[in-house]
Amino acid sequence: MHDRYTPRDPRETSLIQSAPFFKGLTEDVIEQATAHVVIRNHPANQVILLENDWGTSVYFILEGWVKIRTYNIDGKEVTLNILGKGELFGEMAPLDEVPRSTDVITLVPTVIGNMPAQDFVQLLNTEPQAGIRLAQLMARRLRQVNRRLRLRESDSVSRVADILLFLADGQGKQADQGIEIPNLPHRELSSLSGLARETVTRVLSKLEKKGLIQRDRDSLCIPDVDALERMLV
Repeated sequence: MHDRYTPRDPRETSLIQSAPFFKGLTEDVIEQATAHVVIRNHPANQVILLENDWGTSVYFILEGWVKIRTYNIDGKEVTLNILGKGELFGEMAPLDEVPRSTDVITLVPTVIGNMPAQDFVQLLNTEPQAGIRLAQLMARRLRQVNRRLRLRESDSVSRVADILLFLADGQGKQADQGIEIPNLPHRELSSLSGLARETVTRVLSKLEKKGLIQRDRDSLCIPDVDALERMLV
């Protein structure tokens, strides 16, 4: 891991300040809020946060992908979410003033901006728009979780299709051929869907043969989101 302190490259400053969370805030407010952000480069599979850590920072993903994980009562790893560029995490612990409840691990080489927790809390206390943005973020994540819970007892095709749609909703990017999401290892999709890895592999092959997804080494493309939606039962 390598830290870079101010003065920052103007391109990095622009990247931090363009995070969706800051949308609607004035330039002066954004500059003040991000003045103490430190940029860190992390390799793949590096733990960023551990459960029970205290919330000293809030984290903005500038490049790359991370997974949010916890463990069930049997000690099995459960992936709760996948977050990519433009997302933030670690925002709840500073607000609750309690230790963190999940781990966060990079999936690929990732660039993260660390904002001191006190700066984040100060921003929320002084800028109503920032509080609204955070509430919108929490509402979207809650809707996604509720949808996944409703489909927990569905067949395997529905559950895998739903995970792909879940990722497309949160991290999808429009490309020429459709919506692109990261082509995650099957073990990650297994953990997200609650299905065996072998089952996930079979379902992905089935969806690919039907033309509902296209895959290469790094990305998975959904040509027609509505067609994939119709796979849900």
